[in-house]
Amino acid sequence: MTNETIHIAIVEDDNDIRQTLTLIIDGSKGFSCKYAFPDGESAMASIANLLIDVVLMDIDLPGKSGIETTRYLKQKCPQLDFIMLTVQSDDDSIFESLCVGASGYLLKDTNPADLLVHIREVYNGGSPMSSQVARRIINSFRIIENPLSDRETEVLKMLSKGMSYKEVATDIFLSPHTVKTHIKNIYAKLHVNNRAEAIYKAFKQKLI
Repeated sequence: MTNETIHIAIVEDDNDIRQTLTLIIDGSKGFSCKYAFPDGESAMASIANLLIDVVLMDIDLPGKSGIETTRYLKQKCPQLDFIMLTVQSDDDSIFESLCVGASGYLLKDTNPADLLVHIREVYNGGSPMSSQVARRIINSFRIIENPLSDRETEVLKMLSKGMSYKEVATDIFLSPHTVKTHIKNIYAKLHVNNRAEAIYKAFKQKLI
């Protein structure tokens, strides 16, 4: 219902940003913002006991990060909706935030009018994202074509289990020289220089 008042809390360590957001939100019809916290610890100690519908959460906080704070509060108050409001737009921050229970992810350059729209969107069950964030999420779901052959993939899987070159060669009935050739090709195709880098990149890109 559009005439309902939405109660918001802010967790933001920058005083100017925190005060500006509080004034804008609390001065807008249909929104109430009576609680603002400078760090995760104070938010964790208080929010569960307050009448709050939506929390605007910064990520880069002193002490407990916004992601840790969201994880804790979401477990305590599953009904709460969290919007990450941050300058962080890297994949790890986005996906960790969503994994711990954030319903939205906005960058701090979001203009105030849009922010109010997004708060109501979350309150009504939506999941607002800044356009750059949405693009990153979409790109992450695109299938990365595996540049490795079936045999190279098999060799790399075995190396990831800690097997030596000689053990790999014995296990799949190849000469050590052939195994080394496969490994050299793997490094070239993945643009890496050693076993650890090859395994890390292959896991990250879900090639093995």
